[in-house]
Amino acid sequence: MGNKAFAANDAEWCYHGGELQKLGDVRLSPATHALNYGTGVFEGIRAYWNEERGTLQVLKLREHYERFEKSSRLLRIDLPLGIDEMCDITLEILKRNAPREDTYIRPLAYKAAESVGVNLKGESELSIFTVPMGNYVELSGLRCCVSSWRRTPDTAIPARAKCTGSYVNTALAVDAAHRAGYDDAIFLTQQGFVSEASAANIFLVRKGRLITPPVTADILEGITRDAVMELAERELGMPTEQRDVGRTELYAADEVFLTGTGFQIAPVIEVDDRPVGTGTIGPVAERLQEQYFKAARGELTEYADWTVAVEVAEGARR
Repeated sequence: MGNKAFAANDAEWCYHGGELQKLGDVRLSPATHALNYGTGVFEGIRAYWNEERGTLQVLKLREHYERFEKSSRLLRIDLPLGIDEMCDITLEILKRNAPREDTYIRPLAYKAAESVGVNLKGESELSIFTVPMGNYVELSGLRCCVSSWRRTPDTAIPARAKCTGSYVNTALAVDAAHRAGYDDAIFLTQQGFVSEASAANIFLVRKGRLITPPVTADILEGITRDAVMELAERELGMPTEQRDVGRTELYAADEVFLTGTGFQIAPVIEVDDRPVGTGTIGPVAERLQEQYFKAARGELTEYADWTVAVEVAEGARR
């Protein structure tokens, strides 16, 4: 039950301090500003292994770094590299580490000053590393609860930036949900509308319509959220209605599912001990899940621009 953890390997290559080096060689002082105050931003990018081609298909690479750059700007973090350079370095790390399995890429930019004092001044640092990652949550149906913790409002910590410090909000909600026996938590906004899940956007199907909370509901503007809206319209002829969603609509919905780089497309079969629809995975989530994984592994030519292929030869680690 709950979200899985995936460990990094000290022997693998990463980018840090302006160069490629082994993860185990990176030194980080306990006085690092971001470690003390949460003054960092990050991204999560997936690369899907395609066994038949012998390639890793990196999903929405540029889109993630574009969001990363915007998050950095919000926290006055100066990135040493441009978007194209970060994309190139990511591909080089994957070539060097040569994982022949689904892999997660973590860019991290943060205030690196080794000093005490809360502010957004001082030098910045950029790190990029990878870890193997299968399914972060079960995709066969999640049991969720509405959290007693409210989503941090955008007027307090920018919801559309992936700030490291803001994930304390997520950790509190996830911990409470897991201790109560649920798989994940769903946040409400300060006004009582549905916001998002712990680390995923949320969609509902009601009366044949696909619905998701708007970007003003203190959500992260998800890249997978955009991909799912594109898939739904192209594959199912279902445009997405972006509007405020009341809590009890979760109980009245025919389907509920979560989307994100980690969660992928994860159907929800129960909310607050109430079955969603029939209490099984619904046809919309099932179809979207099927098409999403095909597109992510580079198997659908009409979505070829979603991924960048990295050839991984057997025994290619260096």
